[in-house]
Amino acid sequence: MKHQAGRRVQLHRALSKLGWGSRTLAWDWIRAGQVRVDGQVVTDPLTWIDLDRQHVSRQGQDHASQARQVLALHKPRGVVTTRQDELGRDTVYDLLPENLPWLFPVGRLDADSEGLLLLTNDSQLAVQLTEPEHHVPKTYRITLRGTPDIPTLQKLRAGITLADGPTRPVSIQLINPTAANATVDMVLTEGRNRQIRRMWSAVGYRVLRLVRTAIGRFTLGDLPTGASRLLNPDEIQRLTLR
Repeated sequence: MKHQAGRRVQLHRALSKLGWGSRTLAWDWIRAGQVRVDGQVVTDPLTWIDLDRQHVSRQGQDHASQARQVLALHKPRGVVTTRQDELGRDTVYDLLPENLPWLFPVGRLDADSEGLLLLTNDSQLAVQLTEPEHHVPKTYRITLRGTPDIPTLQKLRAGITLADGPTRPVSIQLINPTAANATVDMVLTEGRNRQIRRMWSAVGYRVLRLVRTAIGRFTLGDLPTGASRLLNPDEIQRLTLR
């Protein structure tokens, strides 16, 4: 029986995914000889490894010894999902409490989008929430310029073809069909770059506002804009429920 390969990733990215620190810090640790792969020191940050099948340690510390943490953030508009921004914009890390372990974003929200963003040090959970084959639903509330008709909604629900291929079928509910600027709820089980904006643009509509309101059965709730909090085990379990 042929065994499938695991997740191939460069070593500096692997350390970040394992929750030790940013890719910049990881680069320095690797260069300094602090990182071992399967017991052997590796000093090239661009070395490709199998994150599922190879053992990575730093200064004798095993990733498995770190407690899992998941944090929910209500990302405001205009904030970027990155550690540092070359344009000097605010990043999601500017909003986090001090004294947290290194957490990395689970997927992204672009600068113009708002709502629920998760950060964690658990790479396996991140894969389960972001890889399309796991079909974890993400719910968005969208404000459009104009109001789509029923044929347009049916076309999007069935899936349309974008530059990077056909989209999966989606759930769409029209909230206020009489408004000049309509509000719709969309549920997706994939998350390509700016996918929602591109889908609506393909059928002639502009997205004015986009807010992610849920991942799995965990909802943004009344978490204020810019605020964050750590999830408890029950809430973490709800993330992967369909």
